[in-house]
Amino acid sequence: MQKMLKSVRITNVGRYSRLMPDTTEDVQAHSASTFTVPTIWQRLGRFAALFAVLLAVVAVALSIWALVAASSSKAGDSAALPGDPKMRVCNAFETVSRGVALQTHNDLGADPIAQAAVAGNARLALVGGGDYLLRQVDTNTPAQLADAVRSFARDLQDIGMNALAGVQNSDPGQAARLAEGDSARKQVADLCK
Repeated sequence: MQKMLKSVRITNVGRYSRLMPDTTEDVQAHSASTFTVPTIWQRLGRFAALFAVLLAVVAVALSIWALVAASSSKAGDSAALPGDPKMRVCNAFETVSRGVALQTHNDLGADPIAQAAVAGNARLALVGGGDYLLRQVDTNTPAQLADAVRSFARDLQDIGMNALAGVQNSDPGQAARLAEGDSARKQVADLCK
């Protein structure tokens, strides 16, 4: 019995005393591996989590579809924008032309941060101006003016996106886009007189 007491120590945990083996060998010898079979609720919980993920994916897909459907219906709504179509488009053209000229010729000095800001604003004026012009054209815009404005707007966007991609104005492709854009701008200016 005394030998047995040496291999087991008594510990007090709270109000309860229990016998604990002194060595890990005793723990390994006395502990039995237990295998529990998952209950039906645990199995259903796994399927519920999988179902929740699947439901979330379907919800995201439906949301994207709804946004695309809503934007395409808005494009159909722009068939008849308010006001005189020629005046609206020509006013938008003047605004974009002033904005692009102002932002592309802005000079804040030799500071690299200021130069980067000027370049960023110029690119924004080009891309945003092209988008703004395209949104002003509707089915009531005179066909010749609408075609010229669309051409000019796409040229602005092409120039701006290439500039964002780091293409310099000295690049032959960018120089050609700039020349096309200037030609389209003159055509729209003549049609808006």
